[in-house]
Amino acid sequence: MAEITLHPHERALTRLNGLSAEAARRELLTCCAATDLADSVAASRPYESLDDLLNASDDAIAKLTENGIAEALAAHPRIGQRADGEGREADWSRREQSGAADASPAVKRALAEGNAAYEQRFDQVFLICAAGLSAETMLADLHTRLGNDPATERAVVREELRKITRLRLRKLVDS
Repeated sequence: MAEITLHPHERALTRLNGLSAEAARRELLTCCAATDLADSVAASRPYESLDDLLNASDDAIAKLTENGIAEALAAHPRIGQRADGEGREADWSRREQSGAADASPAVKRALAEGNAAYEQRFDQVFLICAAGLSAETMLADLHTRLGNDPATERAVVREELRKITRLRLRKLVDS
């Protein structure tokens, strides 16, 4: 009988599918700190494909309340600030924001000032899917988004959270 070789994604999904509800929830919270999302995605197992997992996450993000969004945002450091901790989530955040780490002192100052203005205007941390972006691009996006009305910005934040969560779920499955 021939041995069946699973693709790494399939092995990771098999592992995620086989975890207890609490263990799966803990894994998913490293991808997005919203407990409603982690509970929903954990409860929707088993997943047959990465796309199924990502779609379940998208659906859960679409259903997050403002409190759920706030819970997710509370786990994200300000753009340009190094994430604390040694865990997976902190490591991912540092890597995702690597474009800001190498910024000039002037751009770092401008990011800090922009973060403060954004928090004053919207009463939350500025969230952007920073992976692959330069500090200058993040700063330009921050300045643009300062002009958004609150409803538009809520929609943008939800979309940025969706992108970050998808990126991290891919990393979780690839790890």
